[in-house]
Amino acid sequence: MLDKKAKPNFRIFALNSNRLLAEKIAGSLGMELGKATVSRFSDGETRIDIDESIRGAHVYLIQSTSTPVDVHVMETLIMIDALKRASAQTVNVVIPYYGYARQDRKALPREPITAKLVANLLETAGAARVIALDLHAVQIQGFFDIPVDHLLGGSLLADYFIERKIVGEEIVVVATNHSAVSRARKMAEYLITPIAIIDKRWIEADDSNIVNIIGDVAGKTCILIDDLIDTAETITSAAQELVENGATDVYAAATHAVFSGPSIKCLEESPIKKIIVTDSIYLPEEKQFDKVVQVTVSELLADAIKRVYENKSVSPLFEKKYEGRME
Repeated sequence: MLDKKAKPNFRIFALNSNRLLAEKIAGSLGMELGKATVSRFSDGETRIDIDESIRGAHVYLIQSTSTPVDVHVMETLIMIDALKRASAQTVNVVIPYYGYARQDRKALPREPITAKLVANLLETAGAARVIALDLHAVQIQGFFDIPVDHLLGGSLLADYFIERKIVGEEIVVVATNHSAVSRARKMAEYLITPIAIIDKRWIEADDSNIVNIIGDVAGKTCILIDDLIDTAETITSAAQELVENGATDVYAAATHAVFSGPSIKCLEESPIKKIIVTDSIYLPEEKQFDKVVQVTVSELLADAIKRVYENKSVSPLFEKKYEGRME
């Protein structure tokens, strides 16, 4: 909890994407969310009114740029502008889920790098710092010319398995593809397990896939790991391959529950026993089902905000086991 004497110069605001998480973060800091109104003009334009004085304050704005992504990005930009014009000393943007992060490079000719464009827009609007959680690609930090604190949710996901003693040599952490290998290695360190990799290759000649599993999964409990679950096609097909190769139980873990398109149906019908995700993205009731377990990132983000505001190092948040202590 923050020193009460410091509170007059410190504010937390939230927009519409994930109010529930923002309220938890504010509660962890012993504060209330700042007063602001987000509404729409008749033509759909976003209107924001800040309903209290923030002159000279260090403001932390919490907003996941999840679906509808364009609406939430625009809300963020307008709010930053409003805060700057209201004489906030700094505007620090806390982004539990960074939309457009998958567009981080030119994979084909004449493609945009939209993750960089969003970074440019945030800076131009007046953001002084970004606190982000599990960016899809770590190089996105370099798209900014302002400080970026990149937090990781892996230890929070690992806690679910540690508490249930799903650890050790009989467990295998499985990367859903080659890009998820570093996450799998980190999770395996937490759980003291070996890793495996799903190697999936597209064969254009006969319009089919070749799938190889690098590692031993027969007779093992497997934990599939990735940064996000979107349509769920990748993770459910990986789970099916693991079962066909002798895995006894399959769990899935991901920081961001995007859950778009047919994902709910795919996950419900899959052999995955439990899907462990965080509350970085708000899950409405229709996207919550028996297999899904949400762990909160509120204490991690609250601790990061507190440390940044008090000019303390955030490196303790990257220790092997995060316990959410508010020193």
